[in-house]
Amino acid sequence: MTNATLNETMQQIEKEINQNPEPIASMDTVYQFEIDGEAYQLQLKDGQAKILEHKVDPNCTLVMSYDNFNKFLAGKLNGMAAFMTGKLKIQGDITKALKLETIVKQYELDI
Repeated sequence: MTNATLNETMQQIEKEINQNPEPIASMDTVYQFEIDGEAYQLQLKDGQAKILEHKVDPNCTLVMSYDNFNKFLAGKLNGMAAFMTGKLKIQGDITKALKLETIVKQYELDI
């Protein structure tokens, strides 16, 4: 999905994870993504991914550009390197951010 909007990208992430819920089976986490001024929340709970319409307190917030977000999803941007160089800002539980990178690698999210 080239040149997808952020909303389309988030919907695709939800779909891909729900088609293969094994990697998130034991998770109960809400991630907030702040991408170029837009905020989306992704809840991973009970083996399901869900884009939340009503905001809740996230466990972890990741702030980055849409370009870097796409690189992260495609496995072309290392989360720790992005964090150390300022391309990614993390608020909240940093271990949840590290876990997210492990999860993303188990999906083909080249969006």
